[in-house]
Amino acid sequence: MAEWFSTLTHWHWLSLGVVLLILEIMGASGFLVGLAVASLALAGVAYLDLVSTWQYQLLWFALLGMICTVLYWRLFRNFNTQSEEPLMNDRAAQLIGRRLKLEQALENGQGRIQIGDTFWKVEADDELEPGTRIEVYGCEGMTLKVRRHISS
Repeated sequence: MAEWFSTLTHWHWLSLGVVLLILEIMGASGFLVGLAVASLALAGVAYLDLVSTWQYQLLWFALLGMICTVLYWRLFRNFNTQSEEPLMNDRAAQLIGRRLKLEQALENGQGRIQIGDTFWKVEADDELEPGTRIEVYGCEGMTLKVRRHISS
């Protein structure tokens, strides 16, 4: 086994880096990015023959892997959590501010209303009669909070 390690070249590190990037693309959620970058960097260092023994190559791979992984998680972890459309997957929150007309009465402040092609459970503080203009002012899970809309 030690004989195999003694034959490590830049091609081994380059191949490992490519394999790690492919695995990352397949869905590792950022866990392999640091190791892939470290492996590709070590391929360059080995190509320039700056580190020749396999012991130092493995040591540099471990150090670079830790440094690149920590840098990735510190600098880029929140990169994909920012969105121009933060409510894209929250359909109930998208309806806040919408004004509608009740088709059915809300008994005890609860009922259902159709918005588009979807029936929504709605809650109000009081009973509302059919034909009442309402406004969606909040949501709790998939239940819309509505109140009587007062025209201004």
